[in-house]
Amino acid sequence: MSELSGLPELPELPELPEQSERALRAAKLDAEDELAGVRERFVLDEVVYLDGNSLGALPAHVPGRVEDVVRRQWGELRIRSWDESGWWTAPERIGDRIAPLVGAAAGQIVVGDSTSVNVFKALVGAVRLAGEGRDEILVDATTFPTDGYIAESAARLTGCTLRPLTPAEVPAALGDRTAAVLLNHVDYRTGRLHDLPALTAAVHAAGAVSVWDLCHSAGALPVGLDEHGVDLAVGCTYKYLNGGPGSPAYLYVRRELQDRFDSPLPGWNSHAEPFGMRPAYEPAGGAVRGRVGTPDILSMLALEAALEVWEGVQVAAVRAKSLALTDFFLECVEAYVPAGRVECVTPPAHEERGSQIALRCPDAGGVMRRLIERGVVGDFRHPDVLRFGFTPLYVGFADAERAARVLAEVLAEVLANGLAEGPEAAAGGAAGAALA
Repeated sequence: MSELSGLPELPELPELPEQSERALRAAKLDAEDELAGVRERFVLDEVVYLDGNSLGALPAHVPGRVEDVVRRQWGELRIRSWDESGWWTAPERIGDRIAPLVGAAAGQIVVGDSTSVNVFKALVGAVRLAGEGRDEILVDATTFPTDGYIAESAARLTGCTLRPLTPAEVPAALGDRTAAVLLNHVDYRTGRLHDLPALTAAVHAAGAVSVWDLCHSAGALPVGLDEHGVDLAVGCTYKYLNGGPGSPAYLYVRRELQDRFDSPLPGWNSHAEPFGMRPAYEPAGGAVRGRVGTPDILSMLALEAALEVWEGVQVAAVRAKSLALTDFFLECVEAYVPAGRVECVTPPAHEERGSQIALRCPDAGGVMRRLIERGVVGDFRHPDVLRFGFTPLYVGFADAERAARVLAEVLAEVLANGLAEGPEAAAGGAAGAALA
């Protein structure tokens, strides 16, 4: 019996000739992969881990680095580490390490707080940048719920009207009342990649301020913040950037806007004289304005260590492998899974695809639960979506082929034996607990 499910373990089905052919092709593709060696920089096992779009794998050198931070920097140097270990400058220093991964020059990203807090700072700051006479916020109606909650609160705080729209509806809805537009670069459910350059240009043409959520694109594909003139952007670091559970998020403020960026959360860390302890607030210059309170040093320095896996890695190469992996996975699913059993809701066009594949399946909760039991870890989104995230730094083509093959086996057994999703599977278990 399986400890996780209480259901009997099911034998694997015999391998079909087309599976053998694709398995051989997967091995060849892995042998030719220029990023294959990067996998050795992570702590991995025999599990096919396709949930890096929720929590990235552990970079192998992070535990030793964190131990040094705890034992030496905190344990021995103690308060001296704010200067001697660079704790005080960590938010900007680590921001500069993230910058090239999202197409930004140094000095525009500060690390700290959660994605939600940074969305709030960015959206209220955007409305203030837009100026008088603009009293409407447009928000991506398909966004991760927290962005919607924050947008609603920001609208109430600033006296704006909130209009939820799909990204495709945004250009036609823009007008001289639009203050700010909050959009997701990649849809967290479907993996759809939205047209950041065109949408940003449309927002600017209307005289509004753009705010982009990069949680599902940073570290998976080129973003081009500077190139496309994005005003403000936020993102988490625990997905494709592999910073660890709860690792701090980041805020991007375009250089030309920094002297006018008015954060709704002024704190002593963003004061021009943080140790002056003055009663009146005077914002610091540059990206430092995005800081609020004392940096979360332990998780922040774990993130800094994690970002070292990117040394020598080009985002363009990551994107090329991501598309090849997702293409191959879809090919294998089409070949192995009975027709009509799943429906791909991720766009087939490369220019519209992020780094995940979402498959609609009537009994998705139970199916994902059994996939996890068999060593293929993705996640499940209510009501009927299986999500498979492909992190090119450590996922290979053999992983993609095996995941499709096990999916076909599980679906065949579910169909034959009626092992559909029960209430406990619908609750999600390990799959449902995964973050966005």
